[in-house]
Amino acid sequence: RRTQTLKRKRSEYRDAIAQHYDIDDHSRTMQEQETLRQVLVDVPRTAPDVPLFRNDLIRQSLARLLYIWAMRHPASSYVQGINDLATPLIAVFLSEYFDGDVLMGEVLEDLTVEVLNDVEADVYWCLTNLLAGIQDHYTQDQPGVQRMVMRLEELVARIDTGLTQHLEVTGVQFMQFAFRWMNCLLLREFNLECIIRLWDTYLSEGDGGFETFHVYVCAAFLCQFSGNLQSMEFDDLFGFMQNIPTSSWGDGEVEIVLSQAFVLSTLFQGSDAHLTSASPRR
Repeated sequence: RRTQTLKRKRSEYRDAIAQHYDIDDHSRTMQEQETLRQVLVDVPRTAPDVPLFRNDLIRQSLARLLYIWAMRHPASSYVQGINDLATPLIAVFLSEYFDGDVLMGEVLEDLTVEVLNDVEADVYWCLTNLLAGIQDHYTQDQPGVQRMVMRLEELVARIDTGLTQHLEVTGVQFMQFAFRWMNCLLLREFNLECIIRLWDTYLSEGDGGFETFHVYVCAAFLCQFSGNLQSMEFDDLFGFMQNIPTSSWGDGEVEIVLSQAFVLSTLFQGSDAHLTSASPRR
């Protein structure tokens, strides 16, 4: 059954390429041309430090699947940040065909066109499934992202009053740093190895992994640096939040954050206390 489903979904994706991508530009609407232009601008900016994503074949695959997703989801269409969400999926699906580190695979000479096409289709469908659970993160005004930032602020106000008060006094707002955490699911904060470990847990959490549990992870992550942050004034604090020192992190550090997130979810999951309180203080 799995083999039949894979064959059918891959065939559907190939049909979508013929319908939406492999067509003359003159047959696209102005909006479709603009969407394609934005995708083609963003793809080279996607994980530029990872050799795998400097490969032209991977960039072509990424551009196709992002554009097709946008055409088939007009309510949100393409939004910057969605390109990043595809990177862990590409790495995981390609890893089956690599003996070494897939992320170092700038050259993919040993992979057949058929394999690359299958990986592209599988990534498309998995990305589609992932985004289906958080689609209002990418509709107009991104209400899902704003909702998660508000939840994070409310949660941190309960578990680390000192940090919350210091952020208020220094004038740093959660939206200034946490919007990106929600929009890109921490892909700009962690290396891809850490993200794959993180997402493995999100997937095991079921439907709420990429929204509800992600808020707990962000709270645990932020509070890791509470002591340092409370000693900083605005400029240093804001700069730190834009470039949190996680480049050397591995599974060990991620496990600590996940463990703390599980504790928070146990304490607060299902409780209205931290999600339906009055609006956070400004």
